[in-house]
Amino acid sequence: MISDIDLEQLAEIELQKEEEQEHRHGYRPDRPPAPQRVIFSQDTSHPYYDVARHGILQVTGDDNYGRKLVIFSSCLMPPSHQLDHQRLLEYLKFTLDQHVESDYTVVYFHHGLRSNNKPSLRWLRDAYREFDRKYKKNLKALYVVHPTQFIRIIWNIFKPIISHKFGKKLTYVNYLAELKDHLNFDHLIIPPDVLRHDERLQAAQKEGPPTAAKTPPPRPPLPTQQFGVSLQYIREKNQAVVIPPVMSQTVSYLKDKGLQTEGIFRRSARVQLIKDVQKLYNQGKPVMFEQYGDVHVPAVILKTFLRELPEPLLTYPLYNHIQGIIQVESSLRVTACKRMIEKLPEQNYIVLKYLLCFLHMVSLQSVVNKMSPSNLACVFAVNLSWPPRGSVSLTALTPLNIFTEILIEHYPTVFSTRHPAAQVLP
Repeated sequence: MISDIDLEQLAEIELQKEEEQEHRHGYRPDRPPAPQRVIFSQDTSHPYYDVARHGILQVTGDDNYGRKLVIFSSCLMPPSHQLDHQRLLEYLKFTLDQHVESDYTVVYFHHGLRSNNKPSLRWLRDAYREFDRKYKKNLKALYVVHPTQFIRIIWNIFKPIISHKFGKKLTYVNYLAELKDHLNFDHLIIPPDVLRHDERLQAAQKEGPPTAAKTPPPRPPLPTQQFGVSLQYIREKNQAVVIPPVMSQTVSYLKDKGLQTEGIFRRSARVQLIKDVQKLYNQGKPVMFEQYGDVHVPAVILKTFLRELPEPLLTYPLYNHIQGIIQVESSLRVTACKRMIEKLPEQNYIVLKYLLCFLHMVSLQSVVNKMSPSNLACVFAVNLSWPPRGSVSLTALTPLNIFTEILIEHYPTVFSTRHPAAQVLP
């Protein structure tokens, strides 16, 4: 029987082989890092600024099933002598503590883990034990991107202490394109080194034996399409109805059945079930939520609809304005928010008002459902606004949450009569 010590030595050998192979192909791990499009934490008052400033951990929008995305990038880990791994563990827990009450997904970018920056096997064991049931219960998926033989050896070392249930959450992803089936790929925070590594892997694959035919171009949307098409498209295909049917139906059902459900919008539903419901909507077939017996199904469908809009409901031009809310004096923020949303196109304004009226109604039942304006904002902010390129960074998340919380809590004031002379953003 191979001992853990033998496996650890084998893992070390594999890691060294991987580094030597990259070196032969011209990759220099000791070169200065390329400029990253990830916005690292600039808040020097952050309790874990010494770790957060590296950008190793990012919390971004939701996956395709309404679960918060947590991204860990190995290539952003500095050499071990420059990073206190105990502090890293504490920072991981500090960050996850803000999200583990809801369902969440972890994406682990393995590329860039090297002998000079990898944590010890003992640290990995301690980390797994530190993340007790509170963290593992609501973790719904763990995607390991660009796995190597090193990863598989480490997995064998940990098999005796990893539960079967936890093991089923693990998915190996060999190429970034494979993530598109599970995540909103355009919103992922992917370090440039990982992107380049993926390009090298794809190039090497193309040089190999012939593979399947090229993917056919996407089909045009159906006339009954609800997901992944614009508000204008839905309106044109539904006799000028302003509120998309998927929104009016989910909101109507949740008003009747979900207002007193604890943690509404913080739980996911079965992946295949969500896909089936989306398909029904896109084909113009009736959806009867009563038959599913799970109030979280329409809740996830509502979030999914918002997230799959080609342009966010709050529009791209408004994104930078929202980011500025944090600079506005607290007593003036409600008025500032009102002015901002009055710049929205008419249809966006009406749909947003409809949604926020409902979310305000949910928040009024927070004693029972535990969904205060703040909690609702944490769920909906990233589904209402995101930048034209890239994803919402950890730094940008705070003003988004503040803005959304104000819209929910102060709905009657923010959505009072719209000023007729409001200038709509282009």
